[in-house]
Amino acid sequence: MKIRKATTAASMLTMGCAALALMAAAPAPRDGAAPAAASAQAEDPDLIPRDLLFGNPKQAQGRISPDGKYISWLAPVDGVLNVFVAPADDPSAARAVTNETVRSISAHYWTPGGGHILYPQDSGGNENFHIHSVDVETGADIDLTPVDDSVRATIESVSKARPGAILIGLNDRNPQLFDLYEVDLTTGERTLVLENPGFGQWVIDNDLKPRFAIRQMPGGGSALFRPDDAGEWQPVAEIDADSFFNTAPLGFNRANDTLYWVDSRGRDKAALVAMDADTLETSVIAESDKADIQNAVLDPVTYEPIAYGVNYLKNEWTPLTEDAAADLDFLKARLSGEISFVATTDDGTKSVVVASSAQAPSVYYVYDRAAQSLTRMFESRPELEAYALQPMHPVVIPASDGEELVSYLTLPAGADADGDGTPEKAMPLVLFVHGGPWARDSYGYSSAHQWLANRGYAVLSVNFRGSTGFGKEFVNIAAGEWSGAMHQDLIDAVDWAIEGGVTTPDEVAIMGGSYGGYATLVGLTFTPDRFACGVDIVGPSNLATLMKSFPPYWRPLLEGTFFKHIGDPDDPADLEEMMAQSPISRVDAITKPLLIGQGANDPRVAQAESDQIVEAMKEKDLPVTYLLYPDEGHGFARSENSLSFFGVAEGFLSQCLGGEYQPIGDDFEGSSIQVVEGAEYVPGLPEAVAAHAANTAEE
Repeated sequence: MKIRKATTAASMLTMGCAALALMAAAPAPRDGAAPAAASAQAEDPDLIPRDLLFGNPKQAQGRISPDGKYISWLAPVDGVLNVFVAPADDPSAARAVTNETVRSISAHYWTPGGGHILYPQDSGGNENFHIHSVDVETGADIDLTPVDDSVRATIESVSKARPGAILIGLNDRNPQLFDLYEVDLTTGERTLVLENPGFGQWVIDNDLKPRFAIRQMPGGGSALFRPDDAGEWQPVAEIDADSFFNTAPLGFNRANDTLYWVDSRGRDKAALVAMDADTLETSVIAESDKADIQNAVLDPVTYEPIAYGVNYLKNEWTPLTEDAAADLDFLKARLSGEISFVATTDDGTKSVVVASSAQAPSVYYVYDRAAQSLTRMFESRPELEAYALQPMHPVVIPASDGEELVSYLTLPAGADADGDGTPEKAMPLVLFVHGGPWARDSYGYSSAHQWLANRGYAVLSVNFRGSTGFGKEFVNIAAGEWSGAMHQDLIDAVDWAIEGGVTTPDEVAIMGGSYGGYATLVGLTFTPDRFACGVDIVGPSNLATLMKSFPPYWRPLLEGTFFKHIGDPDDPADLEEMMAQSPISRVDAITKPLLIGQGANDPRVAQAESDQIVEAMKEKDLPVTYLLYPDEGHGFARSENSLSFFGVAEGFLSQCLGGEYQPIGDDFEGSSIQVVEGAEYVPGLPEAVAAHAANTAEE
């Protein structure tokens, strides 16, 4: 099975902060065995040590090679995630095949031939990725894109038909556009395939041939292009502005004559659609009236869809073939929680599947179809089995205008004796807001939810309007509403929690990253009486400067996405409205404590976004604590930095809401943290700063 998730042009622009769920690291030996015991033990034995929640997992991202000979995963080496490979029949013989020593590897991919592993790596969080190829047998690591660090590389396609090559995108000629290059996986030899005439997205077939391209059009929406007989690219179809966020190609069938899409054109919820690659005629394979179809499982031989997923409250798989139905029945009978398909062999006989739930982080298995067996690969965070993780309750909250807000509530241990999702008594609540905003919260294990619930807080995450997955209308009613109806949805959710006895009006904090950081700043400036404090991680404070600071390669896609939903800063009328929606314009309204975390190399939300609101608060003598990380980008990828931030955030929230907290201890060890302002507002922070400075000086 091949697993395909729709990647819209808009989703590539999202400001979502994946690093909020990123993990810090505890050292592990070279053979990938379990990390040492947590170094900073909580004084209360019921408190889950932070490094077990936010530290590197013992193992993660299990995969199987296309020929079935090897399995692979990520595991820490001296605190940095690297790729490990083992014979499929002897996992104990695992060895690290990469040697990253500073930044963890975030993803790895087997090439179709099975002889190489690909992984992207950037510098200091700047998102200008290089693509590396590792020879599994020899361990030779080749940078396939040895270009300047100002250039970004993307993996455009690999194919079983061309096992020794990869198609890569590079914006070395024009920072706004990605030209296509074919690169030899062994030698790194690079050949220009196509100079980009102005497209934001390519659609590549199984012969590594660019068959279609997508270009953002003036006024919003996009157009689908393909080359004519003379090789000139001509527009052949449109994706209207309202359908832009919910429409994307998934890939070709094996014969390259059918292109599969998730498609919301002519409907609200995105359907699974087949398009004839020559005539462009389409037919609907499957659709749902509950939520968008966002991913599909493809047959490993024909590349045709055999199952699709729809996620409303939870993800649900629907089979399209008898064999897929039998697979799903077998797996559901033996695995608890949600099931994900992450890798398969070329012949389809073996797949890696993952089972997970709110109370059980990912467990990886190899599913052997012929033998009808499941072999456990690993559990990502086995140390958490010693602690009581809490259930996550999916709830649908009515917004004040009647919209339905799919949300997720987690309560502390012992707070909900009858298990009905309502605590026996009201308690402090943290409203945890997702990034994007073109993303969504989903059911499942969440380090943030478990951490906050363990410290005594109810945790609520809300899919406010603008969140994706619930149809195009739900996305598009958010246009122009970043501090308006989108924020009102969050307030409505807080009111729901108060009215339902979950919390009280004076015990609510707001926290989030990227758009969630912006929502935090909006909460403290537009509705300052509703929140006791806020934690902003890489959130923009000024929509006008945000729009002007995006990296060049975002420019071809901005119109119709950010311009439509936020505004064009070069349009005087839009600029006025953008400033009216910017927290920087309402700093005087802040009356509650604020904690800010920022990466100095963030290409999405520049450091200036945090600097300017901190400076404005200082001028008004308002309390703010500002943590800056000079070696990070849009969130915290380095384990030491992640632990240091959440250590400070825990003390900050304890001052605000009165929850329990684990002292910072040695969580600054190895971190680049700079406490620019406000150490005095967090318990234990001045002492931690002094100790960190002394240790750094000694080194």
